[in-house]
Amino acid sequence: MTEIQTLTVPIQGMDCAECTQHVGNAISKLEGVHSVEVLLATEKAIIQLDPDKVTMPAIRKAVAGAGNYSVPEIMPPPSVPPMGDFNRQLMVLLGIVFGGVLSIIIIGEWLGLFEWLAGFIPFPVGVLIVIAGGWPIFRNVLRATLKRQIISHTLMTIGAIAALAVGEWVTAVIVVIFMRVGDHVENFTTESARRAVKELTTIAPQTARVERGDGEVEVPISEISLGEIVIVRPGEKIPVDGEVVSGQATIDQAAITGESMPVETGRGAHVFAATIAKLGSLRIRTLRIGPDTTFGRVIQMVEEAEANRADVQRFADKFSGYYLPIVIGIAALTFLFSRNPLSTAAVLLVACSCSIALATPVAMLASIGGSAKRGLLIKGGKYLETLARADVVLVDKTGTLTLGKPAITDVIPLNGMSASDILTFAASAERYSEHPLAEAVRLAAREQKVELVEPENFEALPGMGVRAKILGRTIEIGNRRLISSPEFPPIARKLENEGKTLLFLSCDNQLTGLLTASDTLRPEVPQAIREMQVLGIGHIELLTGDNERTASALAEKLGVAFRANLLPENKIEIVKSHQSKGKVVVMIGDGVNDAPALAQADIGIAMGAAGTDIAMEAAHITLMREDWTLVPEVMRIARRTMGIVKMNLVFTGIYNVLGLALAAFGFLPPVFAAAAQSLPDLGILTNSARLIRQK
Repeated sequence: MTEIQTLTVPIQGMDCAECTQHVGNAISKLEGVHSVEVLLATEKAIIQLDPDKVTMPAIRKAVAGAGNYSVPEIMPPPSVPPMGDFNRQLMVLLGIVFGGVLSIIIIGEWLGLFEWLAGFIPFPVGVLIVIAGGWPIFRNVLRATLKRQIISHTLMTIGAIAALAVGEWVTAVIVVIFMRVGDHVENFTTESARRAVKELTTIAPQTARVERGDGEVEVPISEISLGEIVIVRPGEKIPVDGEVVSGQATIDQAAITGESMPVETGRGAHVFAATIAKLGSLRIRTLRIGPDTTFGRVIQMVEEAEANRADVQRFADKFSGYYLPIVIGIAALTFLFSRNPLSTAAVLLVACSCSIALATPVAMLASIGGSAKRGLLIKGGKYLETLARADVVLVDKTGTLTLGKPAITDVIPLNGMSASDILTFAASAERYSEHPLAEAVRLAAREQKVELVEPENFEALPGMGVRAKILGRTIEIGNRRLISSPEFPPIARKLENEGKTLLFLSCDNQLTGLLTASDTLRPEVPQAIREMQVLGIGHIELLTGDNERTASALAEKLGVAFRANLLPENKIEIVKSHQSKGKVVVMIGDGVNDAPALAQADIGIAMGAAGTDIAMEAAHITLMREDWTLVPEVMRIARRTMGIVKMNLVFTGIYNVLGLALAAFGFLPPVFAAAAQSLPDLGILTNSARLIRQK
């Protein structure tokens, strides 16, 4: 049995939501095609097919047969106009043009100029003007009609023909003018939705400087081999994912994480493509190139996010398929009861199905593209819609709520020894230990600028700690089993009850100090938890494999519920338990041992997943930097996006119902009906654009 393959095919010529339906229907009719998603924003089709039955020539023929569309042999590289205020400037220009044309029509109608013009120019000449001005549109309508397709311009064309049929050639000309203006508005609306994605694709460098032979050679990214050494100088973009072999630099990782604060990088560090070496030079061993880099995968996921459509978007897509026949039916009833061809033409002209189809995807794409630039990778509109309804949040502890590594939190002197002396003895004794707690002790000593002493007779004691001679004294540091003294200070029990790990320090067999270590809570977590509670998240629960005492101390500090001693399969069962009660569950984890629970949850959010394959695959939303403030932020984005989508749909629905009613009852002349059909696109674009600019 032949394995089903996924093929991504570029499509040119699409400029509205209807186009995706026509192309998708044409491709889906091919034998061997199992599914197809046509993406307007990225101008491509993602096809699941049997390669033994479907060929590229067949796909090209089907796409060409769907209308004025094509599959290019080579897709040109994406480009974005460099003007930062492009959207605003073009919006102003379109507003001026539209307003100017509308003003001329109103004044002309009031002064009777159109009647004079109709009497001055012979009717046959007027018909030729209509045909010449609207030929590109009429040609597309004719092609679609021959293929038994109804497109939005079908209605407008029928309206223009109806105007000509009653001798109103001037009205037909005005209809053509507004069809052309409306086309530009719709093309701009669609292109605005694409821009956020295109801006991402133009960030990555196209060439790299590589060490070859005795020198350096600049080559295209596609010609770099894994393992080759890439040279990056100050101010240049890093072209690959790799490991720093030599050099030091300050890296701007905003393209990956959305974080503006630079990161200091040196030998052994991993760096990512599309980030910028602000200060310093680097030699980097190539580990990933092109689409396999972290940035490449981000682009791919953002591009394909349109395929994961929200339920509200699928509803709009289905409704738009029924909308045009409904309008034609209303027009027929209007003529049947009124016998007024002008009112019938106005009904056809005022209908604007594209605004219904655009109401959801424009907002979703604006939100997803804008979020990606801030380090929030959302895989599709349906996840935004689901997140907006979330009411349960489950959170992993280690590496998610905490930093994932122990840190010394308390140094407690006993029997007259100072805190500085305790750190000196402890860090010196642990100088050559490889235990994670030993590294935490050494880090605390460095932060306190404590000078270490070379240990003598160092001895590691498995399961207990270490012993060494420091300044002629026998120092032991470790857990309770290492301490021979029967003493157990009351403060030690209190610290254990707080969930902290104790290190006992003895000097010449006398207990002289305590050090406590714990996995440090991320400083921004408490505020983020409070913000989620303000947003109405009714249940927040900590899930951890740690013991009951440690989990209880952290949960009490944060004011959340908890469950301890959990295995990965236990977390899945907890997710399912909440889902069985009808709850919308969000799981937040680090994307490694939490991957099954992330996938099971209604929404899985991976924390700090730059470069982590399993996190990107398992989660529905990825936070590209380890910053808990992004969690309530993405929840607010989801709710705001769905609010704008609903506003778009309500506005479009009310507008169309009023327009059809006014036209059917003769209150909206064909001239103004033609003008009115372009307004919803502008309204939807303006409303949705707020998601790109949101702070």
